[in-house]
Amino acid sequence: MARYTGSVCRLCRREGCKLFLKGDKCYGANCAFSKRQTPPGEHGQARQRKMSEYGMQLREKQKAKRAYGVLEKQFHGYFEIASNQKGITGENLLIMLEKRLDNVVYRAGFGSSRAMARQLVRHGHVRVNGKKVNIPSYIVDVNDVITIREKSAESEYFKTMREGTTKVVPKWLELDSANLKATVVSAPAREDIDLTIQENLIVELYSR
Repeated sequence: MARYTGSVCRLCRREGCKLFLKGDKCYGANCAFSKRQTPPGEHGQARQRKMSEYGMQLREKQKAKRAYGVLEKQFHGYFEIASNQKGITGENLLIMLEKRLDNVVYRAGFGSSRAMARQLVRHGHVRVNGKKVNIPSYIVDVNDVITIREKSAESEYFKTMREGTTKVVPKWLELDSANLKATVVSAPAREDIDLTIQENLIVELYSR
C-alpha cells in the first residue's frame, strides 16, 4: 500500500496549521511548525501569491486527508458515502473519518498520534467488542467497546497509561484508563472535531 514516508512536519508547514501528526511533540516547544511556519522548500519564505478558489478547496481536502492519514481513492470513497447520507455532506464526511478505528484509538489516548494508533491496530493490539480487528479503516458504532489485547496491556507503555492520561477525551467516548477500555457512547458531532477544516470547501471541490 502506498504511504507517505517523508517528514510529517513538512505536511503541517505545507497546510499552514498543526495537524498533530507527531503526538505529544506537537504540543511542546520543539514543534517544527511552531519554529518555522513557512511552506517547505527553498522558496517557502518567498512572497506568497493570492490563492485561487480552487487552490483553497484543494488545500482543505489535503489537510483532511493528511490529518487522518487517508489516501485519495479511499477519501473520495468516503465522500461518495457521505453525499448519499441524510444531513450535511461535509459534516457526514468528517464524522465518518472520526469514527475510523485508528482515529478512535488515538482519540482515546491509546496512541500518541494517529500514525501510532494505526500501527497498534495493524499489529493486532486492539480489540473491538472482544474480537481482534486489525483494519484501521474499520468504522465503529455506538456502544462498541475498544480494548487493548491482554498480552499487549502488560507492556510498559500501557502500564503507564493505566495510571491515567492528561489527554482530553471527546465526550462521545467514555474512557476507563485502569482497564484500557474506551466505549463509544454516542456518534461524534461536528463540534467534537477539533481540526480546523472547512469541510464546505471539500464539498465544493468534489462538486466541480
